[in-house]
Amino acid sequence: MGLDHTSLTTLAVLGDEQRRRMFDFIRQERHPVTREEVAASLGISRKLAAFHLDKLVTAGLLRSHYQSPVGMIHKVGRRPKVYEPMAQAIAVSIPERHYEMLADVLIEAVLTEGGGESARDAALHVAYERGETLGSAGREQVRPGLLGAEQELSLAADTLEKFGYEPERAAPTLLRLRNCPFHPLAAKAPELVCAVNQAFLAGYLHGLGSDKTTAVLAPRPDACCVELRADGVAQGSSGPGTACGR
Repeated sequence: MGLDHTSLTTLAVLGDEQRRRMFDFIRQERHPVTREEVAASLGISRKLAAFHLDKLVTAGLLRSHYQSPVGMIHKVGRRPKVYEPMAQAIAVSIPERHYEMLADVLIEAVLTEGGGESARDAALHVAYERGETLGSAGREQVRPGLLGAEQELSLAADTLEKFGYEPERAAPTLLRLRNCPFHPLAAKAPELVCAVNQAFLAGYLHGLGSDKTTAVLAPRPDACCVELRADGVAQGSSGPGTACGR
């Protein structure tokens, strides 16, 4: 799977040394700064600073508006243009990772854990339900009717590519996932993370309406621990309580 357009744009813009230094300077200032301040910090012209700053704004890394800079008394006339970082964090990873999805599942599991239920079991149930919701939404969007095994895998590949799994159609009835979106966390706690991953994918298939494809634990080096099989092989992937075999 390739990086999405936003990630590629971010990489390209910050690949320029001057723009990267500008971005670092503005973040460190902790208040909106003018083009003149940026130009002075880098020892370049105001015109060149403005060019690079506009690139950073277009890429969504900075926002600009007009106000009096910190410590400056406003004079009659238009306020100067100032720049400050966007509020959201910037995360670009190759290959793609989705730690926030795993963290969200674990947090909800802790908050919703019922009496007599372990935190691990709660996490598996939450992951399964998240996957089920995703699968149901996908089915509703494409309205595929009765799905064949190969259609199920094709739909799964399109969806899982967006989550960084890097799906590979190894055979008509086998979808391998070349990337683990939760690595290296999976390497630190494989039993938990792989079980959550499998529960999520099993829930997705159930929500999709699949009755021919299963999410099977099949650990391989440098790849996701789960693969989707439509060959009738089911290894404990029918529900959220599945244990990880790693």
